[in-house]
Amino acid sequence: MKLQCADKTGDVMKTIVKKMINKKIVKTCIAFAALILSFTTSTSTDASSRIKDIVQFEGVRDNLLVGYGLVVGLGNTGDTLATGHFTKQSLQAMLNRLGVKPTNEGLNSKNVAAVMVTATLPAFSRLGGRIDVTVSALGDSKSLLGGTLLVTPLLGADGEVYAVSQGQLAVGGFASVGEAETIVKGVPTSGRIANGAIVERELGFDLSSLKSVKLTLRNPDFTTARRIAQAVNAFLGTTAAASTDPSTVEVNVPAKYKQNVVNLLTDIEQLRIEPDQLARVVIDEQSGIIVMGENVRISTVAIAQGALTIRITEAKQVSQPGPFAEAGTTAIVDRTNTEVDQGQDQRLTVVEDGVTLQQLVNGLNALGIGPRDMISILQAVKTAGALQAEIEVM
Repeated sequence: MKLQCADKTGDVMKTIVKKMINKKIVKTCIAFAALILSFTTSTSTDASSRIKDIVQFEGVRDNLLVGYGLVVGLGNTGDTLATGHFTKQSLQAMLNRLGVKPTNEGLNSKNVAAVMVTATLPAFSRLGGRIDVTVSALGDSKSLLGGTLLVTPLLGADGEVYAVSQGQLAVGGFASVGEAETIVKGVPTSGRIANGAIVERELGFDLSSLKSVKLTLRNPDFTTARRIAQAVNAFLGTTAAASTDPSTVEVNVPAKYKQNVVNLLTDIEQLRIEPDQLARVVIDEQSGIIVMGENVRISTVAIAQGALTIRITEAKQVSQPGPFAEAGTTAIVDRTNTEVDQGQDQRLTVVEDGVTLQQLVNGLNALGIGPRDMISILQAVKTAGALQAEIEVM
């Protein structure tokens, strides 16, 4: 009887131990799965971007302004009035408005320069707000250092005045001219005025009355547009967003956001998606710069790079008769040394199918190929049909 009880007790203990072990295994598996999930989530988050960074909302945009004005107070570095007719006419017109009637002989100052004033009017700028302006010389002025811009109206594309600019210029460069040497640093004929313009007209745009909002992709792409629409619909819980083309996603304003479109845009722009991109190779022929996208792939192809180099060296040698020679004269004889390098050290390299961007770069670098030759090779590989990417030459 005691033996049977002992056996039963041992079986119970074994069962308990097995359950404990199974629980530990389950806990370990759960912890491992959570670790993998967190790693995947963090990787996905790192690769994603905010919608705010890849789109712009239609209607929320900057506006360009431009104006023509005069800068005074220059230290004898302004326009030459005798040859700068528009500067002279502008100065005469300004003085006439101020009640001064100058003569042609009296306008010989070198302290005035005609300039173009440019600025950007941000969206929703309000009356009385201030914006920065850039001032650039229009005539033959040598420097705008120390100059003051007089009142200059800034016009929009419709010809209306949206801001008025005036103030002291901040010029980063300078020019020092002497008889034997000239020193120029930066661009002394261009400067800025921080908060140098006052907004005089507002751009009418009412967000609260919109029934739909259009999101314009900075880099148009079908897949990215669809991902944005899916992310917005998942957030709103309804099919309010739809991609109409590769660069536009239209979002109908839900009922809970009526008269409060700002909150809708704020919520949408913080959503994260992973943008897609074309396999593209961008080449700048002038500087030899090559930029290749992540999705660039190469089919199986053999690459060899070599060049024929001919080096010719000219040398002068003196030819003279031997000692005690009865005849002969000393003469200078040309000697030419020719060397031909046919690139025998170059080898044919096979690039396997479906190699990645890193493998492609490593393979071309192993051949000792510079950027210039790499451009020609990439174009030849594209012509052969082995480069699964688009080549764009800047």
